[in-house]
Amino acid sequence: MKLLIIDDAPEMLRAFRDMLEAYGHEVYVAENGEEGLARYAEVMPDVVLMDILMPKLDGISATKKILELDPLAKIIVISAVGKSGLDNECLLAGAKKFIIKPFKIKELLSSINSLVAE
Repeated sequence: MKLLIIDDAPEMLRAFRDMLEAYGHEVYVAENGEEGLARYAEVMPDVVLMDILMPKLDGISATKKILELDPLAKIIVISAVGKSGLDNECLLAGAKKFIIKPFKIKELLSSINSLVAE
């Protein structure tokens, strides 16, 4: 399965890549929403893991733009920001799921697998 991780924190990108590759996934990364949009068009991943607070293009805007490019895109927002209403804002933008950091790897894998199975 091809996964695209969009996050501006290099340590998060590395951790996600290591963890998900260990489970046999093909992992691509982007360091901001703008780069993520370009990478999405190149790779056409099965699932996107999206951070919210990023330079150049935030996660909500990037989610909307990816969905303009591919209305069937499957996006999971993963954020440390638990601001009230943020989950609804992300879901209204088109994200399929919202996960708050820190999370359990089983929760993430389950979310990825359930989206792909849809």
